[in-house]
Amino acid sequence: MAKHGSPLEKLNAQASAIAAEMGFQFIETELAREPEGLFLRFYIDKPGGITLDDCEKYHKLVQPLTDDVDFDYMEVSSPGADRPLKTPEDFERMRGERVEVKLYKPLFGAKRHTGFLLGLNGEGDVLLKSDSGEELAFPRKGTALVRPLIEFTEEDLADESPAND
Repeated sequence: MAKHGSPLEKLNAQASAIAAEMGFQFIETELAREPEGLFLRFYIDKPGGITLDDCEKYHKLVQPLTDDVDFDYMEVSSPGADRPLKTPEDFERMRGERVEVKLYKPLFGAKRHTGFLLGLNGEGDVLLKSDSGEELAFPRKGTALVRPLIEFTEEDLADESPAND
């Protein structure tokens, strides 16, 4: 997380405003050290998904604002279909969908649970109808990760292209 008043915090605010003006949802900015160098990544989304053209347009608007942040490479990306749920809006959007909940410590006999997301309760606990049909509540502080569960069927994996003769 960016320090209060830091160049990265200022950039986050500006990047979020630009995303909103473009009709995108600003997810987050990540500054990550990798073997190739220091990466500055912006994650944006919109209903129906982000396109390469969207990333390019956003990149051109945000890049001039990055002078005060030290990085080697800059990327703009979609967070992906299995992006972690972080905000109350994320949890509301995914209500009724299958998710995976990973915990820091075992609860209800395991550190990983799957089922249908029921949402958040008034205390902010993650509510899940487990695959066994139980309704479970996981304290947010004990939850390491909540993300959509992407599952493929044999049909999804079948190669639909005609065989090369």
